[in-house]
Amino acid sequence: MKHTQLDLSVKAHRRDGLKALLGAAALTFSLPARLSFAASSGDKANSEQRLVVVLLRGALDGLAAVPATGDPAWADLRGHSEAILRSQAQTTAAAIGINSPNSQSSSALLPLDSTFGFHPGLKALHQWYSQKELLVIHAVASPYRERSHFDAQQLLESGGDMPFSQSTGWLGRALQSSGLSAMALTASMPLALRGADTASTWTPKGHVSKDQDLVMRVAQMYGNDAPLANAIGQAMGQMGMSMGADDAQGLTGLASQAGKFLANPNGPRVAWLEAGGWDTHTQQVGRLGRLLPILDDSLAALRNSLGQHWSTTTVLVMTEFGRSAALNGSGGTDHGTGGVAFLAGGQIAGGRVLADWPGLSKGNLLDGRDLRPTLDIRSLIGPVAERQFGLNSVAMKKILPDAPEGLRDLFRA
Repeated sequence: MKHTQLDLSVKAHRRDGLKALLGAAALTFSLPARLSFAASSGDKANSEQRLVVVLLRGALDGLAAVPATGDPAWADLRGHSEAILRSQAQTTAAAIGINSPNSQSSSALLPLDSTFGFHPGLKALHQWYSQKELLVIHAVASPYRERSHFDAQQLLESGGDMPFSQSTGWLGRALQSSGLSAMALTASMPLALRGADTASTWTPKGHVSKDQDLVMRVAQMYGNDAPLANAIGQAMGQMGMSMGADDAQGLTGLASQAGKFLANPNGPRVAWLEAGGWDTHTQQVGRLGRLLPILDDSLAALRNSLGQHWSTTTVLVMTEFGRSAALNGSGGTDHGTGGVAFLAGGQIAGGRVLADWPGLSKGNLLDGRDLRPTLDIRSLIGPVAERQFGLNSVAMKKILPDAPEGLRDLFRA
């Protein structure tokens, strides 16, 4: 079909107008989508392996979620301060005649080994650990050594070795190579899934306004227009990367729905979940006393809705970086480096804390303030992606370029 100069001019004008419309929309609201999923294509469409990736935006404090109480420096570094804050929270709650929302924070830690324990709000995860279906990976970080949420999340989702070295996501590249499909239960397409034709998004109907729905329909309509699709993707990726002002309250319902999607025989084999609110600069003990049980309940809901498919599901929980080793003057922690990740599922060789522990003494801290990372998060992501998508070493170099060697013995034989 031939195109006249007028046709091309009209198309270019329409494209410029749509870019302007989307750019303006990106400044005013997020872009949830109500998209149905389709069965995966290719030979791997009937794969029984399922993957759920959970990103905690804002930077979870790994030393609060998995305290290193057996480290000789722990008590002086944080133990005394946290005990005071818990006592204050209990006293305040009792004074106004309510049950403390932080009661779980003030109870005993859940033991893991001689060095580490679980925050008391992580009861389901602790049970999985006891059942050897959960691995804790501590003192882990991406290659990023600055403390910007935006850059750190871009690097974590893209899988590069420096911010913006990759414009698509490691999960999107893996999906594109395998032909499997994915569902992001998010308002907009996360950067991690960019690059995959088989990735879509879903949010509850009540979260979608008429204007938002219109923009998403426009995005779908012009998905084959490469320049416009790229502009849409960049805008959506930028909107998705934030520290997260909202808490994790809605995560439980989304996690349950993700399990239902994955349990559907014709559904996706990969799900993406995320929750904000983990940027705990102030009153961290109380805030994590509320957020960590929500995370725990959400992962339990995911497992419950997966049913028998839990046995072939891998769940990766990660965050963009850790937080400062010592509490600040506001009872919170500041942006740090080394943090914690979780790997769970019916095939995980769990019941262990994987850590080349650097220690918490002043001389061992990075820059005298952060938990020093000794593991690269890509060495965890790599084996997970390789197993899920059945990719060889050549393909994996495209998924995670310049990544270190993957960790071994993560899965049961």
